[in-house]
Amino acid sequence: MSSINHAKRRQRRPVQTFSSAVPSSREEERLLALAIQNSKMDRSRTSSAAWVSVPSGPTFYPTVEEFEGNPLHYINKIRHIAEKYGICKIVPPKGWNPPFCIDPTSTKKFETKEQQIHRLQEGVSFGDGEDYTAADYQEMSVKRSQEWCDKYYSEPKVVQPEVTSHPNDVLPSESDTVTVVEETESKIDRNLMTPKNLERDYWDIVETPVHRVVVEYGNDVDTTEFGSGFPASERGRCINGKINPEKVGEPEPKFGTADFYKETGWNLKNIPCSPDSILRHVRVGINGINVPWLYFGCLFSTFCWHNEDNYLYSINYHHKGAPKQWYGVPGTKKDAAGVEKVFKNYLSMKMRDMPDLLHHITTMFSPRLLQKADVPVYSLLQNPGEFVVTFPRAFHGGFSMGPNVGEAVNFATHDWIAHGADASERYRSFARPAVFSHDRLTFTMANHLKEQKKFETCKLLAAELERVINEELRLRAKLIKSGVRDVSEQIDLPHNRLDQLDEESADYDDKRLCHACKHVCFFSAVACECSQSKVSCLRHSHYMCRCPTERKYLMIWSNDSEMNKTRDEVKRFCEHLEEGLSATTDNVDEKLTDVPVPTSEPIVSRNALDKTDPGPHVKFEDRKDEIVSFGPFFHSAPQSELDGSLPSTEPTTNSAGDPTKSEIHTIPPHVAPVQIRTDDARDTKRIKLDESVSSSKLGPARSKFAWTDDDSVSSEGNISA
Repeated sequence: MSSINHAKRRQRRPVQTFSSAVPSSREEERLLALAIQNSKMDRSRTSSAAWVSVPSGPTFYPTVEEFEGNPLHYINKIRHIAEKYGICKIVPPKGWNPPFCIDPTSTKKFETKEQQIHRLQEGVSFGDGEDYTAADYQEMSVKRSQEWCDKYYSEPKVVQPEVTSHPNDVLPSESDTVTVVEETESKIDRNLMTPKNLERDYWDIVETPVHRVVVEYGNDVDTTEFGSGFPASERGRCINGKINPEKVGEPEPKFGTADFYKETGWNLKNIPCSPDSILRHVRVGINGINVPWLYFGCLFSTFCWHNEDNYLYSINYHHKGAPKQWYGVPGTKKDAAGVEKVFKNYLSMKMRDMPDLLHHITTMFSPRLLQKADVPVYSLLQNPGEFVVTFPRAFHGGFSMGPNVGEAVNFATHDWIAHGADASERYRSFARPAVFSHDRLTFTMANHLKEQKKFETCKLLAAELERVINEELRLRAKLIKSGVRDVSEQIDLPHNRLDQLDEESADYDDKRLCHACKHVCFFSAVACECSQSKVSCLRHSHYMCRCPTERKYLMIWSNDSEMNKTRDEVKRFCEHLEEGLSATTDNVDEKLTDVPVPTSEPIVSRNALDKTDPGPHVKFEDRKDEIVSFGPFFHSAPQSELDGSLPSTEPTTNSAGDPTKSEIHTIPPHVAPVQIRTDDARDTKRIKLDESVSSSKLGPARSKFAWTDDDSVSSEGNISA
């Protein structure tokens, strides 16, 4: 129906022309100038990194003690640093090695989306790709990555140059020798399949669509159907999870044990229901919100620019495979508006017909456009075993550098409340339904006041209730004064359930969406005698129908006295916490002060509450000169061989506490049959690709690219079942 309406509007619109013979309107001239400007975009690539210089976002390294605790406590601890960048990376401590629980023999298939990478700037919708099992998708994606490598990259060769000089020839100066060496290294670097070069390739395809590149992306795979990469909790810590009676009362498992991976909040199945997560009140499973989604990526598969539903936090875990390149923008109102302005300027013609194009998540453009518009943007390179957190309202996007498997879910802490309110208002302006009612969630929190032990949470909740209730009561009085009938005494509606947001209450909310703005009419709605199904929120009663006001009436689920009582109770509870009558030292959120300005060097912040606490360990640096190695993400070895731990990714420190720039990481044999060396001078990593390179530095010789991830060894790129 909507497509027909769009077509009619387009037919009624006069034909746009830019003929020089006919005077054009100001709008036509503006669009023409914008088109010319876009067509003149600088696409020069003077070097592999000169085309775009995106500063790195922060990477945090929690200790074992921090990691054993509630992940939301740690995220709240680093929030005052990290939210300024929109995204951050969290690298688990040494010893983190959760089992990968996807069944490689499963015959279940998931759908994929066909992405035309060369048309991502146009915002075109994605088509349907093939359906795959995990093993079939792995085989396809490894093959395509190998084809790209064979076509555009070569292996580094060590060749002994032929001696042609005469004894009487003048020897080259030292500076000439250095120049030749640098030029040779530069040529070799350009021919290596590194993240830096793949990033260049990706944006070449997106911005200069000379090549037609189409990939299939297995996004939004339902973990309730296909299974999660994480093990299941035995203590009921995930949505509607089952409880093993034998586990009740047992102490929390220690880091690195098998039970730890089942019960930790870092298990993405558990984090939405963690203590201090607002989403724990949402007991209905919502795929992609409080139930994780799986993501099967391949070379250049893209997650386009977007922010999360209801402006929630998100956390993404990289299970296996090649790295993911992330870009993020801070979640401030100013920066979010800047991203939207770039969208409107760059795709003005398309957004005129599709003003909600941003919500389609089908558009990807270079960070350069954001930088030119003075919108800050930061990058992260996510490797297997690492988490990426995105903050409320923060736009983010990126792409995969080869076959990989990730998993993501949303969560919300107390600071999200105001962001959730902004998201609700934003959706109303686009007539877009929210994934859950913000009003219901905040009033459910108010119904569980004893659980709101933090003053900051209660303060934000009280402010939101004050705003919502004041508007609700004001509009009720205005409508009644205009002639809308109050029939609350004649029609006995069921009261809103405020114990939790479950399946029944979610279904009921879906039946009372405003006809105009799709907002859940949680407290009251306007109905008319002309329809048995239409309702509107109090703002849009005049859009519902053309009937006179006397035919319309109010349907009230929460009366004035109930709403005022709720507001007053929250206010009193908040005052008690502020006065310290119920508060303890744990009720006050940790606040970080004296945060240094980020540089390319590692920095450490200080915790104002405890001067002996060094604060979170954070770096602002990502290495993009490593060779990208990818391939089968299923392991054929017995489980007993998987008991080892991943190598430490936490930088070693010298006596001054600063990470050193030179170290050797020895990786256990079951992880990868190579060693990685960080070169002192160039601060890069190289993995051996050719027998002619000295194996004493780079590990066992390999005759060709072994497209394997950290858990599989296959020189031919075959699938390991």
